[in-house]
Amino acid sequence: IKQNAKQDDSAVRIDTALSTIEKRNLTLKGALPDNYFSRQNLETKKLASLIDTIDNIETLAHETDVETLSKEDLVGRVYEYFLGKFAATEGKGGGEFYTPKCVVTLLTEMLEPFQGKIYDPCCGSAGMFVQSVKFVESHQGKSRDIALYGQELTATTYKLAKMNLAIRGLSANLGERPADTFFSDQHPDLKADYILANPPFNLKDWRNEAELTKDPRFAGYRMPPTGNANYGWILHMLSKLSANGTAGFVLANGSMSSNTSGEGEIRAQMIENDLIDCMIALPGQLFYTTQIPVCLWFMTKSKAADPAKGYRDRQGETLFIDARNLGTMISRTTKELTTEDIATIADTYHAWRSTPEELAARIARGDSKLEKYEDQAGFCKVATLQDIKDNDYVLTPGRYVGAAEQEEDGVAFETKMRELSKTLFEQMKQAEELDRAIRQNLEALGYGI
Repeated sequence: IKQNAKQDDSAVRIDTALSTIEKRNLTLKGALPDNYFSRQNLETKKLASLIDTIDNIETLAHETDVETLSKEDLVGRVYEYFLGKFAATEGKGGGEFYTPKCVVTLLTEMLEPFQGKIYDPCCGSAGMFVQSVKFVESHQGKSRDIALYGQELTATTYKLAKMNLAIRGLSANLGERPADTFFSDQHPDLKADYILANPPFNLKDWRNEAELTKDPRFAGYRMPPTGNANYGWILHMLSKLSANGTAGFVLANGSMSSNTSGEGEIRAQMIENDLIDCMIALPGQLFYTTQIPVCLWFMTKSKAADPAKGYRDRQGETLFIDARNLGTMISRTTKELTTEDIATIADTYHAWRSTPEELAARIARGDSKLEKYEDQAGFCKVATLQDIKDNDYVLTPGRYVGAAEQEEDGVAFETKMRELSKTLFEQMKQAEELDRAIRQNLEALGYGI
């Protein structure tokens, strides 16, 4: 292709190559579009330039700070970049396939999926899987120690996921076809060690009133309402967890307090069953696709001590973190959690969850900087089951963490008022002078009143 990039039939050559790749790689079956480049009517010169850029991607990388990445990682990063740009351009529709990288990173840093089965019931473009593998490899783990399972409803997004994984040399079981997770579960017998997900927010009309009422995934709980799938997703993921499994997922803030159509009853039962490990309120404007405030849920089948993982006994406890004041604006409308923000949140969780010995080991490895867990007003608080009952089973972190303590500056109230009043009167005087000048200028132009 490179040698013939400037030929008039270069588009046909690319399409032929892609078709051959798909035929020889079963994981890409149905993922690549037929005759895509031939149908675009691109100028040969522009197509040749694109081919040349891709061919020289390693050379270009040496001019940046990513020269240590492999060619697979470089191409993967480019793919990830354009997914993000596409999501921003698509607006609300982009949420079907893209979760902000900082949110995915936070989920993986919290769950630490080193080994076992990882599942995403609404995997989009497979971002959760890619980040999970990155996490394992960055901590000197082996990607072969994890197995990836996912499902995606939208055919186009299903193809994006397959391509995203193939570019990085990763394999995952995404089911036989794109399918509805509720009505055509592609992994009916799966019990996952880790679940990471970003389900569609507040999905309406996900089932009819009579549908799924006998489904074992919802057994033991009131049936989630037809008008909102939030608790349908929660119960589905809960049914997929192994005996010691943990799930971390994104939902709209309303899920933490809603009492609509029995949702409060479902939430209360999950709390009574001691399934809620941690709740995090995220800052606004993290998503390109929605301004709906969001939160992270972390659920586990067992809070009992686990010496093998270094977990202490957390039965009857839930950690609440209010991270709404974190994050940095990266554009006029979008905010991002920084590396430091992510570390602050994850370190707090691990300090709370870990035994003293495990925490000391984490610090020695450089995996944590927090020497011990302490409640911090306005940021984090450990609540008991009784505390949550007293708050009517509402899981909003702000209810528990309280307000941050304000440092006293030592200045008397009377002194502050005199200084503030003086500043205010000076500004009022300046406003009067500015108003007078504007009137004079308008009158000089013949627009006086």
